[in-house]
Amino acid sequence: MIKNGPAKKLTIYVDENEKFHGKPVYETILDILAQRKIAGASVFRGIAGYGSHGKLHTAKMLELSTTLPVKIEVVDSEEMIKIIMAELASVVEKGLIEVSDTVVIKCGGGEKS
Repeated sequence: MIKNGPAKKLTIYVDENEKFHGKPVYETILDILAQRKIAGASVFRGIAGYGSHGKLHTAKMLELSTTLPVKIEVVDSEEMIKIIMAELASVVEKGLIEVSDTVVIKCGGGEKS
């Protein structure tokens, strides 16, 4: 579990249709993060975006696009982020990976009272 205080935020941007060994890249990334006991991760599907290719992808009514942008965010200690970087970089063939400093103000577990 991550503690309050300084931490790192890892953000990965990929297209929804990108695959790694036949599986969506974002699902592969989540599997790796869970296996490595990373504190937690969230995946967000964008409504529009473009990357280095310059082609705009949008979600339009009555149109199901599988090339929408997907953002995966992870917050954990610097040590844990360093441990997973090389493995994640090998999975993300097309996309962007960034790491930034952050501060955890509150990290509540899913405990029920």
